[in-house]
Amino acid sequence: MMVSDREIDEAVGVLRGGGLVAFPTETVYGLGADASNPDAVGKIFAAKGRPHDHPLIVHVADAVQLANWAREIPEAARRLVRKFWPGPLTLILKRSPRASDLVTGGQDTVALRVPSHPVAQALLRRFGGGVAAPSANRFGRVSATTAEHVRREFGGTVDCVLDGGAADVGIESTIVDLSAGQPTLLRPGWITAQQLEGVLGAPLAAPGLQSPRAPGTLAAHYAPQTPLMLAEGDLLVELAGSLTRQGRRVAALAFLTLRPLLPGLTWITAPDDAAGYAHALYASLRRLDEAGCDAILVEKPPQDAAWAAINDRLTRAAAGSSALDDT
Repeated sequence: MMVSDREIDEAVGVLRGGGLVAFPTETVYGLGADASNPDAVGKIFAAKGRPHDHPLIVHVADAVQLANWAREIPEAARRLVRKFWPGPLTLILKRSPRASDLVTGGQDTVALRVPSHPVAQALLRRFGGGVAAPSANRFGRVSATTAEHVRREFGGTVDCVLDGGAADVGIESTIVDLSAGQPTLLRPGWITAQQLEGVLGAPLAAPGLQSPRAPGTLAAHYAPQTPLMLAEGDLLVELAGSLTRQGRRVAALAFLTLRPLLPGLTWITAPDDAAGYAHALYASLRRLDEAGCDAILVEKPPQDAAWAAINDRLTRAAAGSSALDDT
C-alpha cells in the first residue's frame, strides 16, 4: 500500500510537534517520536506502558548519521553497516551527548538502525533527524506487523499511523553490541549469526552480565494475552484433545495440514519455511489471541539456525504467558 507525500509531510509535522507516529519498517511497525525531544520520547513510554530503564532504538535515514548519535564507531560496525544497512540490523555503540538517558535507558550506549522500508526511509529523510521507535504494541505483547494492528492496540493515542502494508520480515531486527570488546549477539533476527560472523571474520560472543540492556531481550516478551504453550508436533494434538475434554477452547498454530476434529478448536496451519513463518507469525498469534480461547498451543519449529530468531520469539512468548493448569 502506497503512502502519499502529503501523508509523509503530515507525519513529519507530527514528529516535529512532539507527537507520536506509527510507521512501517521491514521488520515490524514502530511507534516513533523525535529522539531529540525528551517530552516526545516520554510519550512512547506512556503509550506502551514501557519501563523507563528499557532502551529504545534510534532509527536514522543513513549511516552518515551514526556520528550524530555514537561517539565511537569501530571498524566492526563499519563492516556490518556496509553489508547490511539499510536492513534489519541494530547496532549498539557508545552514545554521543545527543542520545539522552531516556532513549538509552540511562546506559552509556545507544541502539541505532537504518530501516530499508521505503515508507520509513521517506519519513526519516524528510524528518532529517533520529526517530526513537520501539515496536508499536503494548510493552511485552505481540508486535504489530500491520497498520490495523497498531490502530486496534492504541486507538487515538497515536497521532498518526502510516499504512505501508504488512511488514515483509515480520520479526524484530538482529541486535549486535559493538560497544566494548568482542561483538556480541544480543537478539537474533533475520540476519543470522552466521552471516554476521562471515562479515566480521570472527565469532560472536554470547551476552554476559556486563552486556547492555537491549530492546526485546527480557525472558518474557512478545506474549499474547491468552496463555501460550509450545509443544512437539505429536504431542500438540494430544494436548489439544486433553484441554477440549476439560471444556476449554483451544487455538493452535501448527505445521499439520489436517485439522483435528475437536470441539471449540481454532486452527492455523503455519508455513513450513522460515521466511514465510516469520512473516506470518505475529499476525497469526494476534488472530489466535482474538479467538476467545483459553489456551494457544504452538508446534515447536525446527531447531536449526534458520529458525533461531523464530524460536527466540516463541520461547519468550511462552515465558510471558500464564501457566496452563491441570493439563
